[in-house]
Amino acid sequence: MSSKGLEVIDHSSQLTHEWINELTERLDWQDQKQALQLLRLVLTGIRDHLPHDESAGFAAQLPLLFRGMYYEGWRPAKTPDADRSKEGFIDKIEKHFTMELDFNGEEDIANVMRFLNGKISPGEVRDVRNALPPKIRNLWPE
Repeated sequence: MSSKGLEVIDHSSQLTHEWINELTERLDWQDQKQALQLLRLVLTGIRDHLPHDESAGFAAQLPLLFRGMYYEGWRPAKTPDADRSKEGFIDKIEKHFTMELDFNGEEDIANVMRFLNGKISPGEVRDVRNALPPKIRNLWPE
């Protein structure tokens, strides 16, 4: 129990660390900060391609701290993103990684999406996938 009565924050922090640890392992990376950055970029990339109602439903299933990252910098008037291509989606993520990291582009993005399959309800995953442009949807393994 939290000494300050802020259990929701303690739980969210713990859950956030669990997600980061699990994703880092799944990616076979050493750098948790980079894994967190990739997760954030994939989440915001998904967000920017969803209708607002679907985006909110998806965000509701994220841990509190990830939900904050998901909404940080969001400009609803600019979504869904006009660039509906898989290449554009990948490029927006890739430009944030340096050559020092063994970032495998599409493969690592698909690993993040596969990771989300185990964290988000199957019905919500199905709804989000179906709301994405077909070429981006194909990045997300069923």
